[in-house]
Amino acid sequence: MKHIKHSNIPIFLPELACPHQCVFCNQEKISGTLSIPKPEDVSKIVETHLSSMNEKRIVDIAFFGGSFTGIAIDLQEKYLNEAFKFVKNGNVSGIRISTRPDYIKQENLNFLKKYGVTTIELGAQSTNNEVLNKSGRGHNFDAIKFASALILENGFQLGLQMMIGLPYDTLQRSLQTANDIVALGAQSTRIYPTVVIKDTALEKFYNKGNYKPLSIEDAILWTKELVKIFETNNVKILRIGLHTSEELVDGKSLIAGPFHPSFKEMVMSKIWNEIIFKEIEEKKNNKITLTVNDKQLNFAIGFNGINKQELLKKGIITKFIADSNFSKYQFDVSYN
Repeated sequence: MKHIKHSNIPIFLPELACPHQCVFCNQEKISGTLSIPKPEDVSKIVETHLSSMNEKRIVDIAFFGGSFTGIAIDLQEKYLNEAFKFVKNGNVSGIRISTRPDYIKQENLNFLKKYGVTTIELGAQSTNNEVLNKSGRGHNFDAIKFASALILENGFQLGLQMMIGLPYDTLQRSLQTANDIVALGAQSTRIYPTVVIKDTALEKFYNKGNYKPLSIEDAILWTKELVKIFETNNVKILRIGLHTSEELVDGKSLIAGPFHPSFKEMVMSKIWNEIIFKEIEEKKNNKITLTVNDKQLNFAIGFNGINKQELLKKGIITKFIADSNFSKYQFDVSYN
């Protein structure tokens, strides 16, 4: 059976209604969106995206970037009214919003239900109270637990986003956050490495020597372990790494930290490195053929061919073959 693709039509509302300036946050620079779309712009944005989708897929309209449920109720209604038209005419399946855990109350959820909202993503970031406090989040783990339970009780899909390498974060604390996200019943997650962005409190900490971001190597290793937790527990990972934007790529706004346009590929390459070398470490042979799932082929070969090169350093010449019948991490090694 052919897998039906899922796509989001993103509408970024950077920092709209968010009174908490978290130490890491400058949404305009992170999202690359310097102007906030008005409600009347929603139809055009959605129609433009829909016109470029040439195959059957499940489509959601997604309000990202700000704390949607903190926006004035009449403005929320205007945005949702525009988006709901596309749900009612069948062109999109549902609407997803992102917001803060402490901006979820029963009355919010009653209102969102009326306008076709199906998924609520919370920026949990961490479930460790010290990390939340030092990051200026303005709430604790209890707020995440309360909001998550209420969202699920009301029949919405729950997404919980997390960040690694926040102030006072450790690998153990990030692993605990991932396990908590599973335990809270999230159906989806996003994993973002913390980077130092211009004009944030974190930039000041960094310049004073009070904050050290993760290296790209550590960020990859941490994320690799998080991916294992989420995949083992069937939590869908919607994104690994920050969205690429002009502000981040050309160095205008990125001060320091583990940003890379191919971050996901680097993480998946490391996962495959572990899989491959676990299998072949005891079998010395100078030529092998490795068959993997077609969608995993580039990851198995590795970012910039790193896994193939490592095999070569060990004297193993490897031919990689793609097979669409293989499941995600299924592989076969034949020794020539």
